[in-house]
Amino acid sequence: MIKIGNIQLPDFPLLLAPMEDVSDPPFRAVCKDNGADLMFSEFISSEGLIRDAMKSKMKLDFSEEERPFGIQIFGGDEEAMALSAKICEAVNPDLVDINFGCPVKKVVSKGAGAGVLRDVDLMVKLTEAVVRSTSLPVTIKTRLGWDDNSKNIEEVAERLQDVGIKAISIHGRTRAQLYKGEADWTLIAKVKENSRIQIPVFGNGDIDSPEKALEYKNRYGVDGIMIGRAAIGYPWIFNEIKHFFKTGEHLPAPTIQQRIEVIRKHLYRSIEWKNPIVGINEMRRHYANYLKGMPNIKEYRNKLVTLRLVEEIDEVLNEIINNYAGYEFERTVIELPNYHEKCSA
Repeated sequence: MIKIGNIQLPDFPLLLAPMEDVSDPPFRAVCKDNGADLMFSEFISSEGLIRDAMKSKMKLDFSEEERPFGIQIFGGDEEAMALSAKICEAVNPDLVDINFGCPVKKVVSKGAGAGVLRDVDLMVKLTEAVVRSTSLPVTIKTRLGWDDNSKNIEEVAERLQDVGIKAISIHGRTRAQLYKGEADWTLIAKVKENSRIQIPVFGNGDIDSPEKALEYKNRYGVDGIMIGRAAIGYPWIFNEIKHFFKTGEHLPAPTIQQRIEVIRKHLYRSIEWKNPIVGINEMRRHYANYLKGMPNIKEYRNKLVTLRLVEEIDEVLNEIINNYAGYEFERTVIELPNYHEKCSA
């Protein structure tokens, strides 16, 4: 059993990474259905929360079925971070997470996200301000360091544990790498092996199959794995990993009926969460990922991204079910989507 404060998680939990413009309540709902053990909001600007910005406030939304659930905040000002943590606490999540890993220029240039990796003293002050302002467990999502010359994650983990964080999730790249090259988990393993570190250490980066999840679990000794891009369009990854851990065998690839069922739930939740126009428009970015690998699917995909009525979308989804009835999907390694313009630490 893994504990984050008073939160109890399975022995080796699988976490859904907070991803900007992806990890909204509709997406999280289908990931929860398919085995995600701990989920987070999209990252929320501390300044935006204080200004009462509508977009920031919407990101506080979550449902009871999503628990355990964390709200992730970012910023570079101690007072703003402390106050935003209090605002988060008012909606009663299970924990508050701080983003010290987002590599996107507009965040970094404001001295937030991965920008704080250049100033560990500031990182400690920001974290301490949040820990002092809330009774909720505080966790961290970060990277190995700013660049190859400043991989300071071992120091960061120790110092942030000392001011009260209850868990740390580490993406195995520097800020300079963005999402290029391979994630390096060797430093994540060093943090876990450090006798001073008593909090859970979760690894993140490039997990795209049950085999790799098991290999990294055994090789690097982390307490759990955080999965981001591999879940986009493929929420089944969580249960597939769990099944492989238990049995050494693969679950069958999701059928066309299962795929369309998840698309529908995602679509209906999007409409319910926002409104029909926005919900339908925002769902358009997901169809290609859900239908990836299906032969001759382009015609249907093009229809789905142009239709404006849910009834018409339902008709196309029914057509897909009928035309692909009996089609047997092959298990293939998930192709991780490009995510350079978004933000997941």
